[in-house]
Amino acid sequence: MRQTPCVLYIAVDELIPPRGRSVAGLDEFTAALDHAGIPAVWVTNRSRLEFDAARRKHAHTHPFIAEGGSGTFLPEGYFNLRPEKTIRLGRFTCVPIAETLPAAANALESLSEETNVPVVALSSLSPRELAQNTGLQQREAELVRQRDFDELFFFAGASEKAIQRFVEAGRDKKYELRQHGVMWSLAIGASLKRCIQSLSKLYERALRYHPTIIGISKPEESKELFPACDRSILLTDGQNEEESDVAPEATHAARTKRYSLHDPEVWQLIVEQIAPEVSKPWK
Repeated sequence: MRQTPCVLYIAVDELIPPRGRSVAGLDEFTAALDHAGIPAVWVTNRSRLEFDAARRKHAHTHPFIAEGGSGTFLPEGYFNLRPEKTIRLGRFTCVPIAETLPAAANALESLSEETNVPVVALSSLSPRELAQNTGLQQREAELVRQRDFDELFFFAGASEKAIQRFVEAGRDKKYELRQHGVMWSLAIGASLKRCIQSLSKLYERALRYHPTIIGISKPEESKELFPACDRSILLTDGQNEEESDVAPEATHAARTKRYSLHDPEVWQLIVEQIAPEVSKPWK
């Protein structure tokens, strides 16, 4: 592994949508990072299989964190040193943080019975029902429900009060419940912070020093990511990097810089910022 001043953790779900075009300039940004020898770890709520097309499209060769902090996936031979606890999933070595399925599926069923709140797991649907409920083609929809850790579901006619009761009961049991539009996911033990910590330790062992951990995200995905990083870069939809209508949690990290995605040179500016600035405080 090449010497690097930092490791980037980039929340990509809003930068690389499942359908449609990725954010302009992302390929050039990735190429510039590779040229500089800076690893870019992608962070997604999607599963390993669902995310495969995006990785291939953008020629991403570094580790990635999937299913909202459920596990870290390492390309074959990426590190010379093997992590202590790993499982094999497809062509990847995975460092699991959450419990693997069917633990989450069983927990979802039990929680529904205990709270008397009806839910429908995507894994229980026929291919036709799955396509209808996700609005995707059958092949794409099938990839969505093929998970390694979390269970995707939706509420079947439950009131807002009932949904709140369900969520509170789940969190009392330490389940990780996340909302994705009309869909929800349940995982047992998922933690983006723990994923970043365990992967960062592998980078430290390989490099024999502590690289600066930098998070890059839009506001919606920054709440969990930024507190786990040394520094952070907030990507906004405003016309300038000083816009004020950004969620307060997005600036949780002590050192956060903002860049507007409307700026055609945003990715070049970030690359120029990262390499020379990681060794001294950002102003």
